[in-house]
Amino acid sequence: MGFLAASNKLPTGLILSGGGARAAYQVGVLRALARLLPERAPNPFDIICGTSSGALNATVLAAEADCLQSGVNSLSEIWGNINSDTVYEPMTGNLFVSVSNLMLSILAGGSAPRASAFLDNKPLHKLLKRKLEFGRIQRNIDRGLLDAIGITASAYGTGASVSFYQAVKGTEDWTGPHRIGRRCKLGTKHLMASCAIPLLFPAVSIEGQYYCDGAVRQVSPASPALRLGARRLFVIGVSGNRSKAGSDESLTEEPSSYQVLGHIMNGAFVDTLENDLDVLRRMNRMARRRQDDQDQSAKERRNPIEFLEISPSERVNQLAVDYYEELPKGMARYIRQDSSSTMLSLILFEQGYCNRLADLGFHDAMAKEDEIREFLKV
Repeated sequence: MGFLAASNKLPTGLILSGGGARAAYQVGVLRALARLLPERAPNPFDIICGTSSGALNATVLAAEADCLQSGVNSLSEIWGNINSDTVYEPMTGNLFVSVSNLMLSILAGGSAPRASAFLDNKPLHKLLKRKLEFGRIQRNIDRGLLDAIGITASAYGTGASVSFYQAVKGTEDWTGPHRIGRRCKLGTKHLMASCAIPLLFPAVSIEGQYYCDGAVRQVSPASPALRLGARRLFVIGVSGNRSKAGSDESLTEEPSSYQVLGHIMNGAFVDTLENDLDVLRRMNRMARRRQDDQDQSAKERRNPIEFLEISPSERVNQLAVDYYEELPKGMARYIRQDSSSTMLSLILFEQGYCNRLADLGFHDAMAKEDEIREFLKV
């Protein structure tokens, strides 16, 4: 079990959502957690679930579950030295033309073009092979430092959200509406599949099935952690949309093709987590009412799922625009500063932007220090 085992019997899960370069924000939040916990404290979470670039962070934490600070240091090294060259290189051709051809082919009922991605993410594959030690995950599970880790990808053929996981004995696969849990020995291919943003990065084949980014059609991001046994959730989002929900910001001109694509991607990578948390809040209110209902049997009463969410207090899209000059010239030809801030926020794997997100994550977490201490019992 994780750090909480001695002080809280309910298994606690960590949910790391995805969104390309936005996941640098999570490193700052985790850095704050390491500061608040005792020195050399082990991983405080029983279950760790990651999607898209959040899966990278989840894997590092699981591989170094014996010491949270060590895992955070590894993540800080990766994200603090990252740049576009270590993640992708552009394919030949024009981004919008490539996307348009692919979409038209799909709508016409034909097969996808052979080159169905604009970016080649082989550099990312090399980075993961060099930095990650997947073999340590099972050893940490066997040592009782971790109950489970889940990495979610989306199956192109079925549209199902598939959570590949390693876990303690007795954990069973699951099948739900468009959701599947499959035990396996996690490796680089699962992580590459979870990070394969459609149209931008190539699909990844696993056992004859092609997969893309796990955030796509993941209607319930909290589900894998709950399926793996979590009854409390620590959630690190990457959107910042909730804090600005009342903004009167609007688009006064007809959206460009890039803005339309960015809008679609924003829905895929952001909105589902926020919606899922709203559902949990409503379920918790219902569960508390059932607990107060003397006519309900003990079996009918359900315990609320306690959760704590940390998400950006600033708009990550706007932060990306502030660092537009970092975008490689090869990409700047296709993404103008005023075209799609969403697209930019996903692919701007550059030090200035990523470090700014990490600093924001640290600041936002420390602003909730009392809530975190109460949640983690420290």
